[in-house]
Amino acid sequence: MRLATISVNNMAVCVAILKNGQRLDIAKATQKLINGSSGSLDGTTMLSVIESGPEGIETLGQLVAQAEAGGFEDALAPEDAPLLAPIPVIRKNVLCVGRNYAEHIAEGDRAQKQDVGVTEYPVFFTKPPTTITPPDGVVPIFPTVSTQVDYEVELAVIIGKPGRNIAKNDAYDHVFGYSIMNDISVRDVQRRHGGQNFKGKAFDGSCPFGPSILTADEIADPHNLPLSLTVNGETRQNGNTADMIFDIPTLIASLSEGMTLEPGDIIATGTPSGVGYAMDPPNFLKDGDTVVCHVSRIGTLTNTMREV
Repeated sequence: MRLATISVNNMAVCVAILKNGQRLDIAKATQKLINGSSGSLDGTTMLSVIESGPEGIETLGQLVAQAEAGGFEDALAPEDAPLLAPIPVIRKNVLCVGRNYAEHIAEGDRAQKQDVGVTEYPVFFTKPPTTITPPDGVVPIFPTVSTQVDYEVELAVIIGKPGRNIAKNDAYDHVFGYSIMNDISVRDVQRRHGGQNFKGKAFDGSCPFGPSILTADEIADPHNLPLSLTVNGETRQNGNTADMIFDIPTLIASLSEGMTLEPGDIIATGTPSGVGYAMDPPNFLKDGDTVVCHVSRIGTLTNTMREV
């Protein structure tokens, strides 16, 4: 199923199932569920849907079946209502993976005149909740702070089942679904803090996220998804999740060592080559640029840069 968070009348927020061009308001539809109970499913927020677990997914399937049979017309959300980030307010930082595509590592090493190469273990950093920007939202850039604003298209993994010290073989049991993320990066700020990524990855609005979450059962192989990024229609990144160095089970197992992963946690899995700072000459984002991220099967995430 494809799930989204929608703003209705610029005030109310609803979580909807997107299907056949319609948007089924989950909270309203559960009140009309025929011959069944909504069980643990509270459809008022995406986090509550994620936390409902397999029973909640089963209920969502019942909603879809009954909606297709008719009778849920008054539970449909407006088709023109804007999409918010799938999880508009995240409870803790986005968990990000650096240096997870070989060609991206190579281009970065060339640009920085270094030879770090592939690391033995995944490289992790985080982006705080204040970085989240919705689909079609404006990404603020701060020219008095930096003129080296960059982009990174990434597959996002949404955790559904909590766990600590998760074995690789069990990792997919903990995945609720997948989405798209653009890890906007401020390169000069990123470099000046001793190579530590957090500050340069943590600017307000620097994490466009969406437009929806596709549940895990819809993706047979998350390591066979073409992903790409354009700036003003020009292709800058064009890769495939098959090229990840550390696959999703490895990332989940490594992150969960001694640290509990919780429902709604987001893992950004790294970016392919083609970033702006590694171009010759470097080509950074500027006011008015439109960035479009695409991941096959999942959708398209579009945002515009704006000086503030």
